[in-house]
Amino acid sequence: MNFAAQFFYSSYLSERLERLYSPRPALKDGDEKDPFWQRDELCLGPSQPGGSDKCGHVNNGNAVRGSTLIEPERLKDFGEEELVNGDVKVYSTKVVGGPAEIVLKEPPKTRRMSEFRNNPRPLVPFLRFEDISAAAFRIQAGIQKTPCTYSRLSKQYGMEIYLKKEHLHYTGSVKERGVRYMLSSLTQAQQRKGVIVATDCNFSMAVAHHAVELNIPVFVIMPSCCSSPRLRIYRDYGAMVISYGSTGHDSQNHARHLASENGYLYLEEEENEAYLAGLGTVGMEIYEQVSKLDAVVIPAAGQYGLLAATAAAIKHLNSRILVIGIEPEGFPLMQQSLKSNGPIKNMNSNPNKKLYGDLMEHSLGDNTFQLAKKLVDKIVSVSEEDSLVAMLRFQEFERSNVDTEGAMGLAAILAGKLPELKGKRVAVVVTSANMELELMRQCVDRALVLDDRVSKFSVQLGEYPGDMAKLLDVLSREEVRLLDVCQRRQSDKSDLFKAKVECVVETRDKTQSIQLRKVLSERYPSICWLDR
Repeated sequence: MNFAAQFFYSSYLSERLERLYSPRPALKDGDEKDPFWQRDELCLGPSQPGGSDKCGHVNNGNAVRGSTLIEPERLKDFGEEELVNGDVKVYSTKVVGGPAEIVLKEPPKTRRMSEFRNNPRPLVPFLRFEDISAAAFRIQAGIQKTPCTYSRLSKQYGMEIYLKKEHLHYTGSVKERGVRYMLSSLTQAQQRKGVIVATDCNFSMAVAHHAVELNIPVFVIMPSCCSSPRLRIYRDYGAMVISYGSTGHDSQNHARHLASENGYLYLEEEENEAYLAGLGTVGMEIYEQVSKLDAVVIPAAGQYGLLAATAAAIKHLNSRILVIGIEPEGFPLMQQSLKSNGPIKNMNSNPNKKLYGDLMEHSLGDNTFQLAKKLVDKIVSVSEEDSLVAMLRFQEFERSNVDTEGAMGLAAILAGKLPELKGKRVAVVVTSANMELELMRQCVDRALVLDDRVSKFSVQLGEYPGDMAKLLDVLSREEVRLLDVCQRRQSDKSDLFKAKVECVVETRDKTQSIQLRKVLSERYPSICWLDR
């Protein structure tokens, strides 16, 4: 009840009480009894069930039988209330015996409209699940749904490992998802003008391919140091390739100049909302393909958008699923950023550019860092040697070639960096497979050495005719493969009649390598095993 109604109501009550307890007038013959004085109750509101209906209703302090005296247009004088006009609640009071203090109940509390106008709205998150689901719907016509298969390495490492094979995309990289949605989100005017890129990486390859698929003119500016096979790949996709400058910095400056002069859109990998939403579709597919999932392992080399976007999708679908990010030991950008509670822009580190080609120092933005800080449960770093051995495991057990970035997730498991996942069901994202053939061969050779599968030793033999044959016979009986042998004469002045023989052999596994070392050490005490 508002203030004006309470004032009228109190005035009316005082007047009625005064009449009730004032001396009764004498009745003359023929006068009717005042019905007011014949009542034992003071009716302050609507009649009670079973009672007399002679007493009028009390509305806003006036006893009337019709409608209220306050007209609707006058309600603005009393403020904006929920209980107005005829909806005002009233109460009844019974007077028994002599005068008694009448206590009025407190009117119900109401909320004014002004209380609802100033309430702050919750902040909209940078990347919503609705954006990711919209991206999944948009790109389904141009992006294949990659398989997530059970790995043969599961029993060997005591967990159920499912490999999300994103390296099977047309350009061999998961970044096709973000690029496809980003290009399809451009305005028609920008699509007609075209886009331009200037770095030789997975992102540029995805832009070159999908821009042609969407009928968008695309220009690729590459330095002269870029290899011919890589340039041929861009031309095969349908892009206009221009060789300019001797370094990547020169080609990037030229690309920006062409973009400003001709109205092209210069694209580089950054935390664009549309790009991240497209990358987040990986998490939606993993959740759909693997039931009862316990953890997801995601490589975070290069652009950290994949880690943050996939975590956003997974955590929305099931917050109990662990999200673990993997980054190289030579460039632990996320771990250092978490320690300093902010993204690090310049990090004093020199990672191997050949093995981690997409690694960029300015790849961690503020929004991406906040997403990863909130949603990622753990960050683990792996060494270069662990990634090379993981590449070897992919070739042997999965019959597929991946690069070091794509193998980082499995490398963390092989190196024993995730013991809490024993007995769990784990999905590992295999991000890319874009390594040149010659570099791939070198990585495999190095991985065999790190895995104790290739050994090199030297031994001194006499110049008797059968000494070399006896050594080769020992290697044959141990069923090892001789990769290389070199005999050096007069290598030591003190041993004029002896020759130094160096051999490179390959074994099946580490067990056979240990057995070979034992046999040769017993037969040739002067044997020397060369360091890896």
